[in-house]
Amino acid sequence: MPTQKQTPNQQSRQDQESRQDQQSRQDQRQAPDRKPSRKRTDQSNRANPTSPATTSPAKDQGERRSELLRIAADVFAEQGYKATTVRKIADAAGMLAGSLYYHFDSKESMLEEILRTFLTELWDGYEAVLAAPLGPRETLEALVTESFREIDRHRAAVAIYQKESRHLVAQTRFEYLLESQRRFEKTWLTTLERGVADGVFRADLDVRLTYRFVRDTVWVAASWYRPGGGHSPEEIARQYLSMVLDGIAVRA
Repeated sequence: MPTQKQTPNQQSRQDQESRQDQQSRQDQRQAPDRKPSRKRTDQSNRANPTSPATTSPAKDQGERRSELLRIAADVFAEQGYKATTVRKIADAAGMLAGSLYYHFDSKESMLEEILRTFLTELWDGYEAVLAAPLGPRETLEALVTESFREIDRHRAAVAIYQKESRHLVAQTRFEYLLESQRRFEKTWLTTLERGVADGVFRADLDVRLTYRFVRDTVWVAASWYRPGGGHSPEEIARQYLSMVLDGIAVRA
């Protein structure tokens, strides 16, 4: 997706926000997270170790980190990578920018973790499908279903990937996106080619064109799908496949 040009006023505001973020990093690097009342709750828990609210510090920190990544993903997806600042993410999380630096050293670190988590889970699902003794049609169905499940789990990350990956790959820390794209294409093309060779899909099928159609029509769902809606990922996949496969399956 092409990046829109910024006006001088927009650039000036972003420069000012960037300077504010840098100042916050210097002044508040070790700032406590969120509200002071949390300390009183922690003290109460220490005084009463049998309290149900008692949790380990490591667990609390891990849960807080995951929560912040979810918030950051929504901000990145809505406002775009370039327009998003640490201060905007901190505002959305209801905390000081300096407190956010206690968990992450930059917005790039947050974005990298968001995308890596999404892709790791995607490939775990894909590899389980590819390892199963399935025919090409069943493999295609399972890949589509797994894709919709990942959109359900990581809708914001999918939206970021679609909008930003073309530009992000120019940065060394995001070069892994290119390798993932190559693996993705090979996986789908191989499945389609196997279907043609086995006589499951039509002999005149243009597999590369079909791959692009399936890829784009599946993943664009991230722009309209909302978790918890009227249809489960599995139901959406079933409806989608009933339309697609009638077009590429061998005609009786």
